[in-house]
Amino acid sequence: MLSIRNLVHTLILALCFSSAAMAVTPTAQQVNINTADAATLDRLLDGVGPSKAQAIIDYRKANGAFRSPADLAKVKGIGPATVQRNAARISVGAAKAKPATPAKKPAAR
Repeated sequence: MLSIRNLVHTLILALCFSSAAMAVTPTAQQVNINTADAATLDRLLDGVGPSKAQAIIDYRKANGAFRSPADLAKVKGIGPATVQRNAARISVGAAKAKPATPAKKPAAR
């Protein structure tokens, strides 16, 4: 009887530990699509291989920084479904502050 009780306690503890381990899910690693190289884009974005990663780099060079993750769909070969699938991974970084423009001085008379 004692061994059955020990067995039941062991099974209950095992279930508790296994469910706790399953509850912890790793967070997706984010990638800044404005600064990442092609290898990083290929590695971290689902559905983006070497050629699409290079297309992202080429688009960024030709058109400037992406303003939002949704802008990634403007790259040829990358559609809204790919952007949606990677939404948790895509970052565009902090918005850069515009340089302060000096106030105009009144013209001297």
